[in-house]
Amino acid sequence: MFSTSRDWDARVGEAELVARGAGFCALRDRIIELAEPQAEHTIVDVGSGTGLLSLALAGRVARVWAIDSSPAMRDYLRVKATSADLHNVETVLASAVSLPLVDGVADLVVSNYCLHELRRADKYRALAEARRVLKPGGRLVIGDMMFSLNPIQTRDRHVVTVKLRKIARRGLPGVWRLLKNAARLATGRWEHPANAAWWHEALTRSGFHNVRVEMLAHEGGIAIAETPVGSTGVSRENLR
Repeated sequence: MFSTSRDWDARVGEAELVARGAGFCALRDRIIELAEPQAEHTIVDVGSGTGLLSLALAGRVARVWAIDSSPAMRDYLRVKATSADLHNVETVLASAVSLPLVDGVADLVVSNYCLHELRRADKYRALAEARRVLKPGGRLVIGDMMFSLNPIQTRDRHVVTVKLRKIARRGLPGVWRLLKNAARLATGRWEHPANAAWWHEALTRSGFHNVRVEMLAHEGGIAIAETPVGSTGVSRENLR
């Protein structure tokens, strides 16, 4: 739940409530299933928020680095980990585009509903960082919004239409929210989701292989990719 544009410190309670919902719990379970964590693994959770992924993984692996840019989110997760008697969760205040970890430290990098907050150039930076900290043969699993505002694409058009109708049914509060979102979009302060085709291309260009994207019934999707065995990093040429 990393963000460069919102005050997540003021939204810890809201984030925790959303994370406890059935939809996010199901997404968490699917991400973990696709990640295939092993007992000896070190995991990096990018945009860890209040710990939806980190806490569920901590009991299965050797170590979890929980990365978030919000001090309040980090502190909330730290207390939750302590209350669960989990001593292998390291909470770190940092950005998705600059992970304070050495190269090749992780077997898995996971992220859940974080990267749609980043503009595309920063998404590439975050992917480069994920690639850097992963071991050769390591796996990246990203759950996120996966649609765009492109009306030509059938799924994108359907997702946007459903969202607009859902908001509009709320009456005046819904209209007010639409107006606020329109203003945020016009000023570049709205989220920056990307569709499945973009993610597939971006992961490939970032040096990952075995790339696949699993679309979900709602707005979201899960991207899965691996670092090549024997790889030592990503060429900056691939990110241009």
